[in-house]
Amino acid sequence: MSESDTLNTPEDTEQQLDLWRTLRDTPELLERVAAEEGDPLRRQAALRKEYPGELVRLALELVTVRQKAASKFEHGQQLWLTRQSFEQSTSEPVARYKAQRFAKVVGAGEVLYDYCSGLGADAIALAEIASVVACDLDPVMLELARWNAELYGVADRIEFRQADAETVDVSGQVIHLDPDQRDAAGRRHLRLEQIRPDLARMQDMVSTCRAGGIKLSPASNFGGKFPEAEVELVSWGGECKLATIWCGELAEPGLWRATALPSGESIAGDPLAAWPEYGDVSDYLFDPDPAVVRAGLVNALSEQLQIQRLDDADEYLTADRLVDSPFVKPLRVIDTLGRNETQLRKYLRKNNVGTVEIKCRHVPLDVEKLRRSLPLKGERSLVLVYARVAGKTRIVVCERPTEAEL
Repeated sequence: MSESDTLNTPEDTEQQLDLWRTLRDTPELLERVAAEEGDPLRRQAALRKEYPGELVRLALELVTVRQKAASKFEHGQQLWLTRQSFEQSTSEPVARYKAQRFAKVVGAGEVLYDYCSGLGADAIALAEIASVVACDLDPVMLELARWNAELYGVADRIEFRQADAETVDVSGQVIHLDPDQRDAAGRRHLRLEQIRPDLARMQDMVSTCRAGGIKLSPASNFGGKFPEAEVELVSWGGECKLATIWCGELAEPGLWRATALPSGESIAGDPLAAWPEYGDVSDYLFDPDPAVVRAGLVNALSEQLQIQRLDDADEYLTADRLVDSPFVKPLRVIDTLGRNETQLRKYLRKNNVGTVEIKCRHVPLDVEKLRRSLPLKGERSLVLVYARVAGKTRIVVCERPTEAEL
């Protein structure tokens, strides 16, 4: 993911490169910024007495982003990156997972092309399985990516090349693409027609490359846009992180897939081909992984696990037993109530409830307003699930299973 839209002239680019190179050659400044605490403005004023203002500002920004990057990357505290490139980067575990799929089609000595390579997260992971050409329109990001590759010890396996993904010929190539989803003002777009490369260009790349994967936001409008491709939704720790459009030799055309990391387990199928059973609330309620939901595979999961669905309008599943699957989070059902707040408040008082977790998917509900209205003065903790059951809204009162139950 590049930030080429922030660059205006070759002179601007060279100035930015010089600033980054100066910062890299001034490690003591970064060490001081990382070690000091207190008011940022006072820190900046003190440092500016010893270093140029632009250099201090860049150092402060880099250290701030590095602190956040530690949650996504093994060497996050040493990476060279910008705020925007970090926000749009692929986390290290997810990048490695994607790279393993490319290993299936990349032969010995073959080159893999990573377009819109940004800070280099995907290129670094791909370099573990093949030689990589990392392409970006922004010379600054190419330089930062080179330094990051050196940090991970794979710089000798990556060629860094300035190239425009909107015009380059990808015929016969094995490609990875992470299109730019933000405009010059930093606004994020979810419509594929508004990102760069845009939908038409991505469709052309899909049809001409030998094999490839296009990384997209899981919230973007990719459904039905790539009929000859495979769509995979990936979650990490129960949060849907990305969609990948697999094409060419890497795809099973028309297939939808959901993968849960770190387990690496997948479920795949046609969202319209599964026919679940429906039933009333049983002993356990299951909240499906968001990757399964976004992939439209709740019915397929219901069939696979042999558990029931509560309603077409909601994704919650139910069964009279616990099931062992990375694709669901279980809740033990205590009771079911109608959607009646007076009845709910009486229930909470009677059962000595002091804290509640409130969950809902498709039921209109102001969760915080509801929470403020509840008499939570007891010691017990419950989970309140607002769900559609046979066409009606019910409050399913639950507890989380104990470790012994799991």
